[in-house]
Amino acid sequence: MTKAMLVGLLAIGLSASLLAWMAIELGSRALAHYRERFTAQAGFSLRELFLFIDPRHLFVANLAAGGLIGAGLWLLSGVPAWGAAGAIGAAVAPRAVFALLKRQRLARLQEQLPDVLLMIAGGLRAGLSLMLVVQQVVRESRPPVSQEFELLLREQRLGVAVDAALENLARRVPLQSVTLVVSAMRIASETGGSLAEALDRAAMTIRSQLAMEAKIRALTAQGKLQAVVVGFLPIGLLLVLGRMEPQAMGLMWSTPLGWATLGTIALLELFGVLLIRRVVAIDV
Repeated sequence: MTKAMLVGLLAIGLSASLLAWMAIELGSRALAHYRERFTAQAGFSLRELFLFIDPRHLFVANLAAGGLIGAGLWLLSGVPAWGAAGAIGAAVAPRAVFALLKRQRLARLQEQLPDVLLMIAGGLRAGLSLMLVVQQVVRESRPPVSQEFELLLREQRLGVAVDAALENLARRVPLQSVTLVVSAMRIASETGGSLAEALDRAAMTIRSQLAMEAKIRALTAQGKLQAVVVGFLPIGLLLVLGRMEPQAMGLMWSTPLGWATLGTIALLELFGVLLIRRVVAIDV
């Protein structure tokens, strides 16, 4: 082996080592940035949901789940794209789970709100102060409404004005019913009106709204089921045809024309599902 070949091999090895070092450095920085962003967002979402979980542990679990799901899909399908899709899906899954938990929490809070308002109105008629009635609500109610009113009570004990604490409650709970209640309480306190009567009217309004929303959900259930069928039927047909005609369907996964066909199908499916959901989404 000549001297020039040795020098060339050394140069190639050095270049490969530098490239590997750069890739590791960039990868570690990207991972650290993703970890910082993930823990910050997860910590905020967990505090909103009153879930006391260390976001760092959740980050480790998310990485492990992404790796296992991606590797499993790759091994089962033999297609690297499915593995990458599974890993990406696992990475974005926590955000979707947090959004679902937040919607469910807000729905439970709205269902509990009329009874809480009637309880507050009854306590005010009995001669109790607003904060004493709030303490009673915290003791006798269940989460999530008890958690929100307990936080309001703690803010007031720390010196926050009642109006400011109510505004913070409306900001934490983005519901029209809560905004209505806070507005009614502030107007009653400023104008000297009967707060108990205002809360009674707000409770009746919220109950009527909940009844109307339940009726609309029952009437639009068929349309939502159609959206689910439209979304999953082509996927089921692709899987069935892939088992029945693997050679013919193999062109869908290995040729540019097949990829274009899959992309067109995905876009049409997405537009169809969104259109159906837009039709059945009725705002009360």
